[in-house]
Amino acid sequence: MPADPSTRGEAVRRHVGVLLPWANVAVEEELPQLGEPGVVFHYARLVPASRTTAVDDAFWHGLRAAATGAVDSMRHLPLDATLLACTSAGFTGGPELPPSVITAFDALTTALHRRRLTRIVLATPYPQPVTRAEADALASHGIQVLAHAGLGLDDGYPDIRPQQIVGLCDGLPQTALATADALVLSCTGWRTLTAATALQERLRIPVITSNLALAVYTRPSVPGAVP
Repeated sequence: MPADPSTRGEAVRRHVGVLLPWANVAVEEELPQLGEPGVVFHYARLVPASRTTAVDDAFWHGLRAAATGAVDSMRHLPLDATLLACTSAGFTGGPELPPSVITAFDALTTALHRRRLTRIVLATPYPQPVTRAEADALASHGIQVLAHAGLGLDDGYPDIRPQQIVGLCDGLPQTALATADALVLSCTGWRTLTAATALQERLRIPVITSNLALAVYTRPSVPGAVP
């Protein structure tokens, strides 16, 4: 993992607050590797009232309800942006978020539109109804999902191995992969760095992950990103 910017003689240029689902470990591992030098990420954990970790309405809505308190806990930090590091909480409804909060789903759609990647194939760890709901949500944002697949899991995302992700994507229709602008690995909770590198080398198309989209959102070259 990269060293703190201050130890490399680099000025801290931006501070980003990250609201984390309370069992998520992948974001803290991957964001510092994907973010630009000079970006410091500050984390606050979201505990749903249900105190569960499996994805369902109680979990998603509980995360969103907890966001207000988490934002308040970082009120004294000089934040340039605040990210909710959960993709599925961005397209499953629930309580209103504080107006300054950007979800991983928002960051994902922003990254795809910025690069004009409007025809994609989608892979997730989610149960099939949740994967279908994300495909529909992407379509409502002008992104055509040519094919999608999910591992069918509602929990345990940190335990997913890179080989499982690659195997899931190998099962996507070859015609869709051949015509897609990009492959999207959605969800911040599974570790995607190793699998994304292997898949991009194999497929020769961009592989956009939820954590990459969060990192890209902090770059000033993206419209709406932090200054």
